[in-house]
Amino acid sequence: MSSLPLGPESGGGRFPGFSAMSQAPHWDPATTAAVMQRVGTPAPVRFFTESEEACANALFDQLLYQREEPRIPVTPMVDSRLAEKQFDGWHYEDMPRDDEAWRLTLGHLDEDARARHGSAFSELSWEQQHDLLHAIHELQGEHWHGMVASRVWSLWTRYACSAFYSHPWAWDEIGFPGPAYPRGYKNLGLDSREPYEVKDADPGEDPVLEDPS
Repeated sequence: MSSLPLGPESGGGRFPGFSAMSQAPHWDPATTAAVMQRVGTPAPVRFFTESEEACANALFDQLLYQREEPRIPVTPMVDSRLAEKQFDGWHYEDMPRDDEAWRLTLGHLDEDARARHGSAFSELSWEQQHDLLHAIHELQGEHWHGMVASRVWSLWTRYACSAFYSHPWAWDEIGFPGPAYPRGYKNLGLDSREPYEVKDADPGEDPVLEDPS
């Protein structure tokens, strides 16, 4: 879990001043509309209950290490997928369908939190949440509430990362200018950049390997 400083048009620490949204005039109308929806006011949740939403918020903050505002609104994006039944198109044979699996796993996460600390997962301290998730992650192929722990972890991280990296603020942090269609690319080759791309300010740094503490 690594820190990812985010903010509108920030570019984070790796691509200072870079803004993927500045390239919106070059996208096709359908793409622009879809991306603009992600940076607008999040839609009200339709799938998660109030307690599930709170638990999901805390879970995604932990998985993506979002500790400060502005946060990428991962929960509403995942909620929309589940409400519309836009699943990955597959699931493990020994796991329930994704919408059911989300309800079950968030409920079990709250159960574990109450059993260990007497409060819902969302009400625990950051360190307590981290320790609970770490214990689940360490189970790997063992079972957690009747499900293989690694399958549960896969469910959580797949949905978390798909939502997170569909948002322009995350694109700013990795220097991605958004879809190339219909403009395309003209500067191909190793370390070649388009005129609108920004050089990595610290190419030797690997944020995934950093200790966020």
